[in-house]
Amino acid sequence: MLWLANEGHGEQVNPIIPVVEEIVIGAIAFGVLCFVLMKFVFPRMEQMYQARVEAIEGGIRRAEERQAEANALYEQYQQQLNELRSEASRIRQEAAAEAEAIRQEILAKAREEADRIIAAGREQLAAERQTIIRELRGTVGTLAVELAGRIVGESLEDEARRRGTVDRFLAELDATPAGR
Repeated sequence: MLWLANEGHGEQVNPIIPVVEEIVIGAIAFGVLCFVLMKFVFPRMEQMYQARVEAIEGGIRRAEERQAEANALYEQYQQQLNELRSEASRIRQEAAAEAEAIRQEILAKAREEADRIIAAGREQLAAERQTIIRELRGTVGTLAVELAGRIVGESLEDEARRRGTVDRFLAELDATPAGR
C-alpha cells in the first residue's frame, strides 16, 4: 500500500531500498518477535534442553554405575566359582585319598585273611603229615619186622624185640639223607 501511495506522488521508487515506514514496522515486528522468543520460547527450549541433557547424563551415569555393579558382581561370581572349583578339587582329592585308604585297608585285611588261611592250611598239612608219618612208621615197621623175620629166618614175634628192631630201623631211616 505504501508503495502504491508513493507511486501516486510521482516519485520514483528504488526497488532495492525499502520505504522507511516498512523498515520501522519490520523493526517493531522483529523486536516483538525477539521479545516473545526471548521471554517465552528460548527459556522453555533451554529448560527442555537442560532436562534432556540431565536425562542423558543421568542415564549414562546410571549405566556406568550399573556396569560397575555388574563388573563387581562378575568378579564376585568369578571368585566364588574359583573357590567352588578349588573346593571341588579338594573334595575329589580327599575322596581319592579316602578311596585309596579304604583300598589299602581292604588289601591289608585280605592279606591277613590269606595269611591266616595259609597258616591254618600249613598247620593242617603238618598235622596230616605227622599222622601219615605215624601210620607209615607203623606200617613200615610191621613190614620191616616181617621182612627181617623172613630174611633172618627167625620169628620176631616178641613184642619188645620187635619194637626195638623197628625203632632202630626208623632211626637209621631218619638219619639217612633223603637224596640217597
